[in-house]
Amino acid sequence: MTSGATAPGIHADTAGWAGHPRGLSTLFFTETWERFSYYGMRAFLILYMVHALGFDDRHAGAVYGTYTGSVWFAAIFGGIIADRWLGQFRSVLFGGIIIALGHFTLAFKALPFFYTGLSLIVIGTGLLKPNVSTLVGSLYEQGDARRDAGFSIFYMGINLGAFIGPIVAGYLAQNVDWHLGFACAGVGMTLGLIQYVAGRARLAPALARLAEQPKPAFAAAAGKAPGAFTAVEWKRIGAVIVLFLAASLFWAAYEQAGSTLNLFADRYVRLELLGVRLYASWFVSIQAGFVILLAPVFAWLWVRLGPREPSSPAKFAIALFFAGLAFLLLVPAGAIAQGGVKVSPLWLVGAYFIEELGELSLSPVGLSVVTKLAPTRIVGLMMGVWFLSNALGNKLAGWSAGFISTLPLATLFGTTAVVMLGAALVMALLIKPVRRLMGGVH
Repeated sequence: MTSGATAPGIHADTAGWAGHPRGLSTLFFTETWERFSYYGMRAFLILYMVHALGFDDRHAGAVYGTYTGSVWFAAIFGGIIADRWLGQFRSVLFGGIIIALGHFTLAFKALPFFYTGLSLIVIGTGLLKPNVSTLVGSLYEQGDARRDAGFSIFYMGINLGAFIGPIVAGYLAQNVDWHLGFACAGVGMTLGLIQYVAGRARLAPALARLAEQPKPAFAAAAGKAPGAFTAVEWKRIGAVIVLFLAASLFWAAYEQAGSTLNLFADRYVRLELLGVRLYASWFVSIQAGFVILLAPVFAWLWVRLGPREPSSPAKFAIALFFAGLAFLLLVPAGAIAQGGVKVSPLWLVGAYFIEELGELSLSPVGLSVVTKLAPTRIVGLMMGVWFLSNALGNKLAGWSAGFISTLPLATLFGTTAVVMLGAALVMALLIKPVRRLMGGVH
């Protein structure tokens, strides 16, 4: 039996988890530890800047936004470097080493070490992040029906790391020593590297498939005039641009978990629940926790709806609506808090739950729809452009944190809510036009 659209080939690796390739577990834990290190440090980064380094909110927010935005921006170059020079395995390996060095550099107290450490993490994540996903896809032959399920398992590894990292590293940073938190993140990445190298043999089939693929002909692609695109292709590119703008706005609200809402938790939330002491950095884990709980529900829901499943632009409108609703919920919480009363942590839990309904409507759709809409010869470029929506959103999230001490909280949260709800309305009005631009792509 040969590989086809519904079954793996006769030589397919089925010795791993639930009949998946053995390499999936290696990449699962590599990404789990990498996300442990990234989100663990990110959970207390802005708190460290305002409390330990003495940055004002505007400066801390700007550094936070530049750093997190650069992490996504660097992924564009990481993919090109892997394709042209290093290959995916070495890109992930070198990226992980550089990330670990970045975290350990942050463990030193001098300010130059701070900026050097952040720069190293940006470079390392740019190398690792896009290429570990490429390795996951290469574990499967073309047409292997296990591929989507494999990525779903991998996605759970991402969120497992994002859930545990802030709890462990955040606790050490805020309860023991800030620099111990940074070092903890470095240890996490080191553990990921050890099992990645130890499991290299499991990745052999994926590496062989990647070696067989022709190198991308950048020069040839660049030589094609824009006019070479058909009218249908231009329309689909237009659809990607609209979705890009919507996604950038969504991430600008969603990523405030690590900036504006982190400072809100630190200053205005009662950090105790059922007798348990809480830390502001722990709240960053809530989003990942809800992903783990809700992702299976959404997967079931879309299948259940069948032909009534919302289109991609409709899901983007839904995502923006939920982002606006989450910040609308926080408006009364902000007003109460600035009246001198510490608010319940359940306000943030509720807001993150609503936000996650939006994230699960948008995030799994984005990459998929771009690969379907982009003309084949520039799909890599369009994927890079798509990463820029995360970069822009993170930069805006850092920028908004600079206003937490100069604007009333109700105004700050209300403004974000109005922008998101307004964008949701615009996107809702654009559903049919964007679907026409998509030219039958579902």
